[in-house]
Amino acid sequence: MNHPTPSVARLLLVDDHPLVRDGLRARLEAVRHFEVVGEAGNAQEALALAEQQTPHLALMDIGMNGMNGIALANLFHERFPAIRVLMLSMHDNLEYVTQAVRAGASGYVLKDSPALDIIQAIGAVLDGKTYFSAELSARLIQASATQSPVERLTPRERDILDALADGLSSKQIAQRNDLSVRTVETHRLNLKRKLDIEGQAELIKFAVEYRRTRR
Repeated sequence: MNHPTPSVARLLLVDDHPLVRDGLRARLEAVRHFEVVGEAGNAQEALALAEQQTPHLALMDIGMNGMNGIALANLFHERFPAIRVLMLSMHDNLEYVTQAVRAGASGYVLKDSPALDIIQAIGAVLDGKTYFSAELSARLIQASATQSPVERLTPRERDILDALADGLSSKQIAQRNDLSVRTVETHRLNLKRKLDIEGQAELIKFAVEYRRTRR
């Protein structure tokens, strides 16, 4: 399920190096339909800005002081599932890429990528797709070939799947996990997209069957 690209994309930059953020802002604000609505140097600032500015996408570094970008991406996925996360990192380690995807990131681009690649990545992720730097894509496809769709779900998405198997409604799931109903509904949409399932009834059926296979 693709998401329509917003006419003006609201972007949040998360990196603990001010010079990096300055360079990114200059690159991105040269694009007519991009707007940088905030800059954060750590996880606490990023979470506060996400709440205040409601960006469409957070461009996030991995190696930050305090909470790293992967843990932060996981928090974003839990609290703000409608905000897309694109990792921008100097690390081409496939383990980092895999961890970022499991944490809910929709893409991973290397910092030394051309500006055009970063712009294309943002556009793809905002459109509900995934995007990885060319040098990572082939390795990632090879690594994920042996994974089932369920193995690619985030921990929160697996929690939602278990709750659906228990027969809980979105309201009950929200209460149990201290989330808003809208956040739960967004997670359900993401589950259907990742599992290539169309309707709610099919999603619940899948959840129940998946529960049986684990017993």
